[in-house]
Amino acid sequence: MSSPISLAAAVPILARIMVDTVQIFRPGPEVLDPDTGVYVPGPDIVVYEGLGAVFAAGGPGLAVSVAGQPAPDDPRDRYKLLTPLQAPLASREDSVRVIAATQDQGLLNRVWRVLDISDANTLAVVRTTWMDESTQTTGA
Repeated sequence: MSSPISLAAAVPILARIMVDTVQIFRPGPEVLDPDTGVYVPGPDIVVYEGLGAVFAAGGPGLAVSVAGQPAPDDPRDRYKLLTPLQAPLASREDSVRVIAATQDQGLLNRVWRVLDISDANTLAVVRTTWMDESTQTTGA
């Protein structure tokens, strides 16, 4: 009879998967711009900064023709964010960005919106957060 794998045994595997540095953040409170007298968005509040991995969870939605006009069936590009279990749960409408990419530099300067509170499971090994991309251009 074999014994189950302990979570400690998974640590080296997870270190090979979560190779990027990610930030989970939310907008900070508005602040008064003394020069204009107008309230402007304050600095982002970083909820988590550390190891993570971003994976596409499916391609863009299908385009269907409605009365001769192409219309996206589901325009969202779904992604999954993996973080260590020690990372805090992300909340709906938080945002995610990759601040250091080990393999794919195309992850930099992109922002994803958290779709739902991060998954929590009894037998979890990593924290999974579902996202959709809110970046509109590559900035190139």
